[in-house]
Amino acid sequence: MKVRLVVTINAAPGKGAALAAEFRKRCAEVMQEPGCEQFEVFQSITDPDKLTLLELWADQAALDAHAKVNATRPPMPPGLRQGAGEREDYSYNRVR
Repeated sequence: MKVRLVVTINAAPGKGAALAAEFRKRCAEVMQEPGCEQFEVFQSITDPDKLTLLELWADQAALDAHAKVNATRPPMPPGLRQGAGEREDYSYNRVR
């Protein structure tokens, strides 16, 4: 079963554009991983320091493999992100 993740990320005040740019680079890397069907970052129009990362994985095994690879990646540059973010996991069953 596919797994959808919705991750809310808060940038440090005034750093939303810079954090979004860093995430776009990361998205390009992650999209090459087996089982990754979507990994995109979106920046809020009303609050530019709020980002949402949408992930879609073929199955839990692909997401688990991503977690292992992700642990080896360097962190985002310091000073761009505020807090740890919030993650929601969903099973993905398309209804339309």
